[in-house]
Amino acid sequence: MTEIPKLVSAEGWHVLHLFYKVEHGAWSMLSDEDKFRARTNLSELVEEIRGTEGCQVLTFSMVSPKSDVGFMLLCADLQVANAFEKQITLSLGPDILVPAYSFYSMTEKSEYTTQEPEYVAELKGKGVVEGSPEFEKSLGEWRERMKHYEKHRLYPVLPPWEVMCFYPMAKRRGLPGQNWYATAFEKRRELMLGHAKVGRRWSGKILQLVTGCTGLDDWEWGVTLLAHDPMDVKGIVYEMRFDEVTAQYGEFGEFYIGLQLPVDEIFRRNML
Repeated sequence: MTEIPKLVSAEGWHVLHLFYKVEHGAWSMLSDEDKFRARTNLSELVEEIRGTEGCQVLTFSMVSPKSDVGFMLLCADLQVANAFEKQITLSLGPDILVPAYSFYSMTEKSEYTTQEPEYVAELKGKGVVEGSPEFEKSLGEWRERMKHYEKHRLYPVLPPWEVMCFYPMAKRRGLPGQNWYATAFEKRRELMLGHAKVGRRWSGKILQLVTGCTGLDDWEWGVTLLAHDPMDVKGIVYEMRFDEVTAQYGEFGEFYIGLQLPVDEIFRRNML
């Protein structure tokens, strides 16, 4: 067989959000033996994904009739992500997991983060002399913070926090005076820095991963929020509504809420 070449991007990982409805009629037609084989197949597939280098998968029991079960798949190689997505869809047999919604995006850095020349200018503005021990110490600490930030944005390791919220979003571009892409970069950057300050107030309560999909899916970004308490998801989304970036330019798709659980518990809750 011809070896399939890898599709590893120069930067970032591929991310698939996969939400399914369970076709209970088709599931009920299976024998007990077939049901056991199907459960084993999905459990082993999840373990295989988690044991594959450059891959992660989060598993969810979804909270609403919009979907029943969900997966968040992150892979370095798009070929691998695509193969695993097909296996997940068919893991319980034909027509058992029916796709309800999917979203393809990639991890990415923000274009609005402070660049080194800007930080150097900021230090000088505070009276810190370039080349001094204080200057070198501050610059070194800033570089470490940026290195950590970029690693988290591009190659995150997502924790097993109990609550997941996902929604797609875009910036308005069709209304007079509310076209994000016709707004000067410095203005957009100023707005986004203020937007980020709101998010930082929820540090420790909310873990946020923003992934980009311009040209890859119907929206421009996907937002994944992980939390311990759904009240914190409500809180950060509500507070963000009053931020100018959201109030003036934000467009949002449907919200999906899931509980991050082991596969066995997902089966107990969703399969008759």
